[in-house]
Amino acid sequence: MYFMKHKLKAHVARLKAWITSHKAISATGLVVLLAIIGVIVVPSSDNTEVSRTDVSNVAQVEDEVKPTTFASPLTGLQVSKEEANRPVTAIVIENSPDARPQSSLHEAGFVFESIAEGGITRYLAFYQESRPDTIGPVRSLRPYFSDWITTFDASIAHVGGSQAALAEIGPLGIKSLNQFTYGNTYIRTTDRFAPHNVYTDFDKLDTLNTQLNYTSSDFDTWPRKTPKPVATPKASEITVNISSFLYQSSYSWDKESNTYLRRIAGTPMTDRETKTRIAPSVVIVIETPFSIGQDGRYDYKLVGDGKATVFQDGNAQVGTWSKNARDQQISFTSDNGDEIELNPGQVWITVISPNQEVEYTP
Repeated sequence: MYFMKHKLKAHVARLKAWITSHKAISATGLVVLLAIIGVIVVPSSDNTEVSRTDVSNVAQVEDEVKPTTFASPLTGLQVSKEEANRPVTAIVIENSPDARPQSSLHEAGFVFESIAEGGITRYLAFYQESRPDTIGPVRSLRPYFSDWITTFDASIAHVGGSQAALAEIGPLGIKSLNQFTYGNTYIRTTDRFAPHNVYTDFDKLDTLNTQLNYTSSDFDTWPRKTPKPVATPKASEITVNISSFLYQSSYSWDKESNTYLRRIAGTPMTDRETKTRIAPSVVIVIETPFSIGQDGRYDYKLVGDGKATVFQDGNAQVGTWSKNARDQQISFTSDNGDEIELNPGQVWITVISPNQEVEYTP
């Protein structure tokens, strides 16, 4: 008992000294201060019992309230701080029938789909927090891809490109990871014939990004919202007519996962290695004019505005897309002018011409 009294006197002496140097202190502040220095007076029969708080428990509580995850700038999903700070890397992925099924499209945070030439579509897939082991087949660059690459301040993995696309790399400061320049970052498989057999992985891409000092990405994120699946869907089946049936994409809304199960030419799209179904959280179809050059390659007008249809939560929302400059983020607004917030997860954007249609049914 003498020892406890002695310890109490020592704590009170320190407390008096502190109060002397801090003239004003509230009752609440005194209680907090007592807790901080480790003293709580507990009434007892002789009013002398003293117990000490467990400071380690206080520290543990403080640690528990610190955020351990952060919203990914690319997907809006909760990821580690390290993953949220990773640079964005884009990869051109082929979509001819000889390239299917592709590898690791399901892990991309954003996929842009457009026609390369001859009605054949091609994907531009963006990755940040995910690091797939196998990605491909990797194909060549197109000039309108630069409108997305500069928007996300991404490095770009590609196998050459059209003359117009390659001419823009220097003037636009594009972070090129061209296979023709950095061949060791890519491999050619033997189970597919060229040019449908070029693959890469993020061990190789991260190494090259670091060597070239492509270690960060600065871009505007899309506004996100909390997913709210509707009880009665307005768009549970979607069909996007971009060219011929071979490249027609369609989706079925899965209410349980609140994702859109994607098909290509009527066949479910799955990952080559894992067999995982391609299922974006948000599907967007934008309309814009395009031209076809003498080489037969398409060129889309992606700076400007036009009609957009946003599919999420089982609903379809018709509005407007707008992009004021090549390096500025695309935005989506409703008919009343409000910005459309997107669900976290993979966003898949397909571009069609104004005379094409996206169809959907309940």
